[in-house]
Amino acid sequence: MQVEGLRLKYPGEERLMFKDLSFSAARGEKVLLLGPSGCGKSTLLQVLSGMIPRATEVPMKCEAQIVPRSWGYVFQDPDTQFCMPYVDEELAFVLENLSIPRDEMKERMQAALHEVGLNLEELHLPIGHLSQGMKQRLALASALLLEPEVLFLDEPSALLDPEGREQIWDAVKSVSEGRTLIIVEHRIEEMAKYVDRVVLFSPDGVILGDGPPAAVFAKYECELKSYGIWYPGVWEDYAQTRAGRELFAPVDAYGEDLGNLLHEAALPYPLDGEPVIRLEDFKGLRWDKPVISLPSAEVYRAEFIAVVGPNGAGKSSFLLSLMGLLRAQGTYVLCGEEVVQGKARKVRKKREQQLRQIGFVFQNPELQFLTERIGDEVVYSLLVDNMPAEEAKAQADRCLERFGLSGMENRHPYQLSTGQKRRLSVATAMARQPEVLLLDEPTFGQDARNTFAILEMCERLRRTGTAILMVTHEMEIAQRVATHIWEIREGQLTSSMASPRLCTGAESRQEDDGLNRAGESYDPSSASAAHLTGVNS
Repeated sequence: MQVEGLRLKYPGEERLMFKDLSFSAARGEKVLLLGPSGCGKSTLLQVLSGMIPRATEVPMKCEAQIVPRSWGYVFQDPDTQFCMPYVDEELAFVLENLSIPRDEMKERMQAALHEVGLNLEELHLPIGHLSQGMKQRLALASALLLEPEVLFLDEPSALLDPEGREQIWDAVKSVSEGRTLIIVEHRIEEMAKYVDRVVLFSPDGVILGDGPPAAVFAKYECELKSYGIWYPGVWEDYAQTRAGRELFAPVDAYGEDLGNLLHEAALPYPLDGEPVIRLEDFKGLRWDKPVISLPSAEVYRAEFIAVVGPNGAGKSSFLLSLMGLLRAQGTYVLCGEEVVQGKARKVRKKREQQLRQIGFVFQNPELQFLTERIGDEVVYSLLVDNMPAEEAKAQADRCLERFGLSGMENRHPYQLSTGQKRRLSVATAMARQPEVLLLDEPTFGQDARNTFAILEMCERLRRTGTAILMVTHEMEIAQRVATHIWEIREGQLTSSMASPRLCTGAESRQEDDGLNRAGESYDPSSASAAHLTGVNS
C-alpha cells in the first residue's frame, strides 16, 4: 500500500491535515503510527484503506494512492462499524460475504470470539448489551474473520483492562504471520514487542521519524516527552514536575492536602460529613434484569473514587443507573434528597431536575453532543443552568483553552479526533461545576499530556467539593490520583477501599499508605492490574 504527495484538509479547517505526505508499507510489515492526539494518525489509516475518499468525502489530492486488495479495519469507536444488531448476525454478515457455508459458520464464529477473549454463552445477544470493551473484542473478531492481507487497527485495546489488552495483542500477533499491520496506539511500552517499524508524527501531521522502534525511541526521546506520548516512566517523570506533585499530593480524611502544594485553600469540611450520595439495596436494571447491585454505599464531598474491574463487570451500568439512564430500584439519596423513581410525567420531571446536580461523561462522547459548533457545545450546558450568556461564553472559552480546543470553536464536534471529542465531552461536564461528576473512561484515546490535563481539571473540581466517580482501567489513576477505589465484578461491588493517596488518622500524616474507613491498609503491591482485592462492603 502506498500514498504519495498527500494533501488533505477537512471542511471548515484553515490548515492542511497533511501537506505532501508520503507513506508506504511492504507486505508483512508491522507498523506503529505514533504521535500526539489530533495529528492525523486515524485519518491516514482511512486514506491507506481507501475509505477516504471513497466512503468519506474529505477533500484530498495525491500523486498516487495504492490500497490493499483485502483489508480489515478496527475503528477507535467500535459502535461505528457494526452493521447488524446481534452478535451472531454481525459475524454471520462477514462470513456470508466470504461465501462460507452456513453449517461452518457457528464454529468459525466461536473460534474468532475465543481468540479475542470474548466468550459468550449465547451468540444471539444484542450488541447493545455488551460493554464498550466487549464491543472492541467483537470488532476485532469480525476483522479477523475476513482473513485480510492487511489489518488497520485504530487503538483496538483502548477500552480494555490490562489483561484484556495483552490478550488482544497476543491474538493479533498469532494471526499476523504474513499479514501487514498498520496500528495506531499511544502505549509504546506495550506495542514495541509487536511491531518492527515506528512512524512518528509531529502535532501538525509531519513525519519526523521512521525506522525500527528502538532507533526511533532513542533519537526522538525529547519529542516523545514533549508530545505527551506514553513512553515508559512517563508517570514517574510527571510526578517530578510541579503539576505532578500537586496532583499526587496526599489527602487526609479531613480534606487537607498534605504539603499544601496547591494554591487552592483546604476544604472547609471533612470528607466524613454528610454523604452526597447514599445507596441502599440499589439496583440498576436492563430489560428488568439487575445488571448492577450495591447493598450499601456512600459517596462524600471531595472524594475521588476510581471504579475498577474487568470488562463487562457493570461499571458503566452503575454510572448510567446513577444518572437515571437505566431504570433503578432501591434507595438513592442525592445531596440529601431521595431521587424519585417512576414513569409518571411529574415524577420524571422532578427526577430530571434532581439529577441536574450531576455532570456526566459518556464512554462514547458522541452520545452527548447537542450542537453543531464546538463553541456552542459548552455554552449550551451553561445556559441550561441559567447562566447569563456573556458569562457562559467567557467560561466556555476558558474551558476550551484548558483542554487544548481553543481555535476550534467553529468546527462541528464530529470533525474532531476521538481524543479531542473525549476532551470536549469532559469540558462540557466540568464547566457546570456539578455537585457530582461521573466519568466513564475519560482518558481513553488520550496521549499522556491530555490525560494529565483532564486529571488536573478533575482535581481542581475535587478541591472545590465536587465528588468524582471515574470508571477507569488505569491503575496509575486509581493508586496515584483517586482517594478511594471501588471494584465491581459480575455486577456486584466486591470491595471498597482507600487508595494510597488517602491518609486517615493523625499517624497517617507522616505515612504514605492509604487506609480504608475500617482501618485496614491497602497494599497496591498485592493487587494485580486485572483484580484488586480488599474489604467487602
